[in-house]
Amino acid sequence: MKKIFLYLVLAFMFVACAPSARNGGEVTGVGGSAWGEPTPYGMVLVKRGSFEMGPAKKDSLWGQSQDPRGISVDAFWMDETEITNSKYKQFVFWVRDSIIRERLADPAYGGNEVYKIEEDKDGNPIKPHLNWSKAIPWRNPTEDEARAIESVYRINPITGQKQLDATQMNYRYEVFNQVEASKRKNRLDVTRRELNTDIEPDYDALVMISKDTAFIDEDGRIVRETVSRALQSEYDFLNTYIVNIYPDTTVWINDFDNAYNEPYVRLYFSHPGYNEYPVVGISWEQANAFCAWRTDYLRSALAKGVYVEPYRLPTEAEWEYAARAGKNENQFPWSGDQPMAEKGCFYANFKPDKGDYVKDGNLITSRVGSYSPNEFGLYDMAGNVSEWTSTAYTEANTRVTSDMNPEYTYNAAKEDPYLMKRKIVRGGSWKDVSNFIRSDIRMWEYQNEQRSYIGFRCVRTQIGFARGKK
Repeated sequence: MKKIFLYLVLAFMFVACAPSARNGGEVTGVGGSAWGEPTPYGMVLVKRGSFEMGPAKKDSLWGQSQDPRGISVDAFWMDETEITNSKYKQFVFWVRDSIIRERLADPAYGGNEVYKIEEDKDGNPIKPHLNWSKAIPWRNPTEDEARAIESVYRINPITGQKQLDATQMNYRYEVFNQVEASKRKNRLDVTRRELNTDIEPDYDALVMISKDTAFIDEDGRIVRETVSRALQSEYDFLNTYIVNIYPDTTVWINDFDNAYNEPYVRLYFSHPGYNEYPVVGISWEQANAFCAWRTDYLRSALAKGVYVEPYRLPTEAEWEYAARAGKNENQFPWSGDQPMAEKGCFYANFKPDKGDYVKDGNLITSRVGSYSPNEFGLYDMAGNVSEWTSTAYTEANTRVTSDMNPEYTYNAAKEDPYLMKRKIVRGGSWKDVSNFIRSDIRMWEYQNEQRSYIGFRCVRTQIGFARGKK
């Protein structure tokens, strides 16, 4: 009986794998279904295209050289607005709650210390007798929960105010370095590193790799290291990062000497009135941590096996293409070379005149989406806050990158000179004059710096066609 069943299975496999009579044995390809990716929440699709990147005109007044370059970019989703305080708070609170969940199971905070809970007739817990076999000191679970929750807060010794302990808000994540892992020189199979058959494979060759790692020491401080070692497995391309993700609220004082900005320090990130304003005081490193968390947060909500491209910071080329709505003639996200309409209506939040920040209706940042979007449906691509890109800064960016999806990355090691830790920011901000909110102007900042005028938005590479937008 078993043999008959086996023959039937083999026969079925033969029929299923045999060339179809309809195609006469011709290769027709393997079918399959793809997940129709819906429009991600709060994002717009920037379709693939090409444009002349960089300033098209020389400007001796501002020291800008003419340096246009034709490039092409693939389609991607982009946040229609800058990341707001409200959205970034969700990240902070998620990290806070994760710490609390871990501590609920930590014996130091009362977790797992109750051996047995007996209750009286009214349902109140009774402390076990001290001579009870294997008895463990009793603790009220409600008190344990409170202890774990309170552990992530601090009392301001000056004001007596209860505050979230920003020093504990650390997020750990990992990034697989696909670029280095894909290079032929780093292949684990020695015979595949060199395709020239006239060259014998060097089985004794020592391939050295560098990877980033991080840990928290006994004093609770984040220790970051870049280690170099011989290549052993794919895990050598997995970089580990631990980042304190709480915004630096003191930027409002440190960025401006002799100015009364204390209310912004106290309120800008914490007060609900600023919820829909762009988050600031965020470093390039913190922005990347947010992208990693946002990716994991989305994937945890999807069905198992459904793949989505990760959220990330836009490349410099993607950012400029999106800001200019793909048009070579656009110096700004809008048509023309003026930051306001003929009737004096401003197109963006910037500094119109010397000492006059409020001429455009705002003193500092404005609520996201307060001004009209560009033709791609993107808001505040000029002014409000400058925005981090993923691209490392070098004076020779245009000469060292491809003309297809150009990107220059450099993961600076801790011991690298500080100048090698610069990243490109784009778009200008509320404190900049009109020249610096142009879409074709490049600026930079150090990757660990936090400013009152720099924020960010995320992008995600499109997979296939979006529903309704083929």
